[in-house]
Amino acid sequence: MKIGPLLRRARALRRWKQQAVADLAGVAQTTVSRWEAGAIEPSPEQLRRLGPILTPVADLARDSGLKRLVLSSPLPVHLICDLTHRLLAASPAREAEWTVSASELHGEPLFPYATDEIRDAESRLDGLGWFADATTGAVLWIRGRDRGAPIRMATGYCVWERLTLNDGSPVRLVTTLPAGATPERGLVRLFDGEPPQA
Repeated sequence: MKIGPLLRRARALRRWKQQAVADLAGVAQTTVSRWEAGAIEPSPEQLRRLGPILTPVADLARDSGLKRLVLSSPLPVHLICDLTHRLLAASPAREAEWTVSASELHGEPLFPYATDEIRDAESRLDGLGWFADATTGAVLWIRGRDRGAPIRMATGYCVWERLTLNDGSPVRLVTTLPAGATPERGLVRLFDGEPPQA
């Protein structure tokens, strides 16, 4: 991922203004705007200075209750850093879908395994206000993926919910609904039309 979209997301999720990022990096606000637009890239020194805003979620040490809920859920759920898509925790039901253990994937970005539907939905989040806290949850339809990939995905509804850890880090709870279940009202639909009929 290029630095521009990552920086824009990190800034929005942490509720920083461009000027605060500019002060952190020792540049003008217009430079931050140009980074976010992809017109220019920060230097290695500027990237080092941006570390505090770009630092991904490391662990759930201060959020043991949330971690326990994810690890004990009977549903296929996992928790990722909303900024980097790094895996933080996965339920046994979710891990059973994968051909590798959750411990092998812990701390690794899951976006490389995303289906086309997930990539398309992800590209639309900014426009929906996801990173500006304008939406609390979203639902999309996934066609699924067989066991040939390290991360298998069941066909069905996938629900994304935004949460914030105790340290202010943004995370996303990803839940696959059981077959036949319909999503709650109030969630933003990130797919066109209805899922195919069986």
